[in-house]
Amino acid sequence: MKKLMILGGSRYALPVIKAAHSLGVYVITADYLPDNIAHKYSDEYCNVSITDQEATLNAAQERNIDGVISFACDPGVVTAAYVAEKMGLPSVGSYEAVSILQNKGKFRAFLTEHGFNVPTAKGYTSIDDALKDVGLFHWPVIVKPTDSAGSKGVNRVDDPANLRKAIEYALSFSRGKEFIIEDFITQHGFSSDTDSFSVDGELKFVSFDSQRFDSKAENPYTPAAYSWPSSMTQEHQAELASEIQRLIKLLGLGTSIYNIETREGTDGKAYIMECSPRGGGNRLAECLEYATGVKLVENAVRAALGMPTVGVEQKPYNGCWAEVILHSDKPGVFDSLWIDDSIADAVFERDLWIESGTKVGGFTAANEAIGTLVLKFKTEKRLQEVMKDPSRFVKVLLKK
Repeated sequence: MKKLMILGGSRYALPVIKAAHSLGVYVITADYLPDNIAHKYSDEYCNVSITDQEATLNAAQERNIDGVISFACDPGVVTAAYVAEKMGLPSVGSYEAVSILQNKGKFRAFLTEHGFNVPTAKGYTSIDDALKDVGLFHWPVIVKPTDSAGSKGVNRVDDPANLRKAIEYALSFSRGKEFIIEDFITQHGFSSDTDSFSVDGELKFVSFDSQRFDSKAENPYTPAAYSWPSSMTQEHQAELASEIQRLIKLLGLGTSIYNIETREGTDGKAYIMECSPRGGGNRLAECLEYATGVKLVENAVRAALGMPTVGVEQKPYNGCWAEVILHSDKPGVFDSLWIDDSIADAVFERDLWIESGTKVGGFTAANEAIGTLVLKFKTEKRLQEVMKDPSRFVKVLLKK
């Protein structure tokens, strides 16, 4: 029986465990939080910090694993590449290549070096050095930790006088105490954050969506909904698919799922913002399987174990799809979820993770989500009507 080590124990690992078990694979989940939900469903739990590469490697060697994966878990992606390289296990690419993808500063530098469309950007470890460079950027700017995901530590800054505060906030979420400043790209339509898949270095499945935000949330830069198809022009989708393929070739990548963020700017250019060799959070791969039938999660497991992939090919969406990330805009005590009767026929799946009486936080980052609602519409017109303001149709009600 093959052994797969999954780095991270959040609920986003549950479909990975299910897929692995369907293939007859023994599953080991690993992190330093024994109460995480995924550990209840794996065959074995390993208590180790997945950001500690040597400790994770030792744990993997002791268990003689056949594959390692960090799915929808950003902190474990580089560690998974490290373990795979040291043990000679299947991996999307070299530790060096994965490290470039996972560090926003290195990634921007790589894109610039190889002639990709890229906003003015620079990585820093010193606040004072950054403050000296205010004239380098075209304001407003975005300040981010280089090694964080889920919109943690991200802020838009319109006035250089507020830059220090934004940097300090970003650094509070950075393990490596490194941050990046980049020009804010004013987007045309919606940005895209969705999953794709390459097999032996060839981009076999690529998707684009419309990533939506909740302006009323405590952090308006935390994704609050997604919809397929994308608002992006077909020309820019084709251009980005070609550029993603070029990126895969330049980095020598092989077989993997990717979470890719792209954007269409009002300057007429299309940008690759991020490309991480992992499944995205917020159940994106599962939604894409509903919409296309392509089994991205199962094939991510197959790739991690060196098994042949099955059915990874470009397929059209079988309808118009949306996913609403259920959340409260402010802290309180959860009472119930209200869904308007007018969209009852569009509800494909309702997945609520908490019960009435549970304390909830404001939507400051992706980890404040309390569930998901998957919707399928017959027409794109109806999708747009509902997704223009999902809060009219779906509300998280707090106790008074």
